[in-house]
Amino acid sequence: MSQNNSAMKVVGQSIPRIDAPIKATGKARYTGDMKLPGMLYGKMLFSSVPHASIVRIDVSKALALPGVKDVIVGKDTPGIKFGNWRLFPATQDELPLAIDKVRFIGDAVAAVAAISQDIADEAIGLIEVEYAPLPAVYTIEDSLAAGAPLIHDENKELTNNISLDRKIDVGDVDAAFATADYVREDTVFVHAVSHAYMEPCAVLVEPDTEGRLTIWTSTQTPYIVQCLLASTLAIPENHVRVVKPYIGGGFGGKMELRPWDFCASLLARRTGRPVRFVLTRVEEFEVGRRRHGMKIRSKVAFKKDGTLIAKDFEAYLDGGAYNSMGPTATFLCGNFGAMLYRYPNYRYRGHHVYTNKPPAGAMRGFGAPQALYLSETQMNIAAEELGIDPIELRLKNAMVTGDVIEGVTRISSAGFVESLHKVAEMTNWKEKRASLAPNKGIGIGCYSFISGGVFNWFNTQYNFASCEIRAYSDGTAHLLTMAADIGQGSDTVLRQIMAQDLGLDPEQIRLTAADVTMTPKADLGTWGSRVTLMNGNAVLDATQKMRAELAKMVSLRFNLNVIHEVAFADGRVFAKAQPAKGISFGEAVTMWVKANRGEELVVRGHYTPRDLGLTSPAYSFGAQVAEVEVDPETGVVTVEKVSTAHDCGTVINPLAVEGQLEGAIQMGLGYALCEQFVMRDGKTLNTTFLDYKVPAAEDMPAIASAAIETYEPQGPLGAKEAGEGLAIPTAPAVSDAVWHATGYRCKDLPITPEKILRATGKL
Repeated sequence: MSQNNSAMKVVGQSIPRIDAPIKATGKARYTGDMKLPGMLYGKMLFSSVPHASIVRIDVSKALALPGVKDVIVGKDTPGIKFGNWRLFPATQDELPLAIDKVRFIGDAVAAVAAISQDIADEAIGLIEVEYAPLPAVYTIEDSLAAGAPLIHDENKELTNNISLDRKIDVGDVDAAFATADYVREDTVFVHAVSHAYMEPCAVLVEPDTEGRLTIWTSTQTPYIVQCLLASTLAIPENHVRVVKPYIGGGFGGKMELRPWDFCASLLARRTGRPVRFVLTRVEEFEVGRRRHGMKIRSKVAFKKDGTLIAKDFEAYLDGGAYNSMGPTATFLCGNFGAMLYRYPNYRYRGHHVYTNKPPAGAMRGFGAPQALYLSETQMNIAAEELGIDPIELRLKNAMVTGDVIEGVTRISSAGFVESLHKVAEMTNWKEKRASLAPNKGIGIGCYSFISGGVFNWFNTQYNFASCEIRAYSDGTAHLLTMAADIGQGSDTVLRQIMAQDLGLDPEQIRLTAADVTMTPKADLGTWGSRVTLMNGNAVLDATQKMRAELAKMVSLRFNLNVIHEVAFADGRVFAKAQPAKGISFGEAVTMWVKANRGEELVVRGHYTPRDLGLTSPAYSFGAQVAEVEVDPETGVVTVEKVSTAHDCGTVINPLAVEGQLEGAIQMGLGYALCEQFVMRDGKTLNTTFLDYKVPAAEDMPAIASAAIETYEPQGPLGAKEAGEGLAIPTAPAVSDAVWHATGYRCKDLPITPEKILRATGKL
């Protein structure tokens, strides 16, 4: 993409996040902090049974409770289903409130609005629901067994509990296996985990006298919520205004329409008063989305020199009771199974399976942590059995710039080889791998990740990303964007990109984000590590338009030749070859406004990937080494150090990348070692942070990192993602290190002390 040719004075600098002071001082207002005059408090009633027909719902006692203003059930709604955005309308299978049937413990059944939270909580307990229990299934195997109950029997096109299939075919896999010198096949089970964001989901809805709604909600996708909420309420899209306040983390768990968004909206329209819902932590664990648990089988073929020649990959995703984001996850799992290494022959079959459990949705990595856990584990096993160093085996097969997965994607930049060399150097890999002390281990895991999904089947009337820039005579500018900063620091990064290209200081830029009535709505939200690349490109498109307009003013002032190159730096617009011939940014804006009879200088920028493959415009790459010690008596794993070398293209903000890496390692450690849901008959038993264990600050290892700078031609100023990909390699790296220390190779995450002790004969 085009860029400012002046020196990089803003991009590449570790600028603190613009929201840091307000968050650190506790002044940031999240949805749950907001109150409006006359506001009512909402509460949901969730199903207490995993699978049942609804025989009767009696809300009369709840309605009679003083202070209760309204109660709604499924029959009070338009009965319109929602689901996986507009990607796959046929897979939309979820109602805001159940009408005839519930499918998991946590299915929304009714909602109350009252004058206080205590009254709303009491009213929920007065609602009587009579269920006719149905047989339930809780595992992939039971769901697919002969005679299993159909969870969505209303869908006559389904003959079993597989809601959809996805496939990828490249080359001739069977022929390649026939010529292989070494073949291995493995199956792993990877588990569901919680997003564990600090801020529980919340929504506040204010109606106006004309039936329009303003919604403040903790969402990653304001425009998608607007679309789906309007659809389920059966009202015009423009009657719904969605505003994203500060968000206390999302990680994919806040990128869909949820029942409380709908219920708050319907109750607000019915009562004519603002309504707010705030989930409790217990409710988040019981009914919140989670990462897909999967059963994954992979068969790989090598030549005796370690050259990969084929891969046959199959995944069964435990989707829970509804599709949610499962259709996308099912495809992406197969896409990530084909990444990192050159597979000349590749076959993928993915199956999304209904079970009577809470629905799984998008979570950081979105199919990649599961797929690459198996891929990386197999690479480590193969290296051992072929007698090749694990890093050498990867170097032999590593993807490089220009590689193509036929019909899926092409790689426009790749620093994977450089990352492998660097992490080996950082960790003294070969010496440690050969000579560590007893109970010590060192292991490797690698990753590749998308920089925003493309999905050529996405039929949208809007661009993938848009923004608006307004310039003022005082030398400042205003960026309006729908990009949703959910804690990753995108507001700061977008200001850096804009400041760099216009020659401004970031402090001179005001930013307004994520309000569908004020900012350009052409944006699909924050997911798939898309914001830096896609919204950054939209910003550059706008800055280039503004530069063109302001360059005309300098040419007029100094009678420059039209081919004279004009530069933007240090708040000035000037002839690059003759810097003295220039004026301030504000003066240039003043000239433009006068020349255009007082018109405000406003430009819009857009970005939609074109002809860049099916999946993504760009991919990040990286390698990570974990060093562990395992207590032989207790099986407790202590991760002592994690070293990462990664390629995220041009580093826009090193401090932000460092923060993403540290957070990713924390999340990866939880996935590898301790986080898991305890379920019994479809009920989640560990519903607080006391018994759902996430790594704390004291559990964090020493961290070393190195950025491998490449230039991504599709990215803004050469940048690509540095968020989700970093969360992928920790689990396989720790797993490999545990094997190196103990001989135990984990194929069913998480790696617990009990599993290690059993494998080593100590239990």
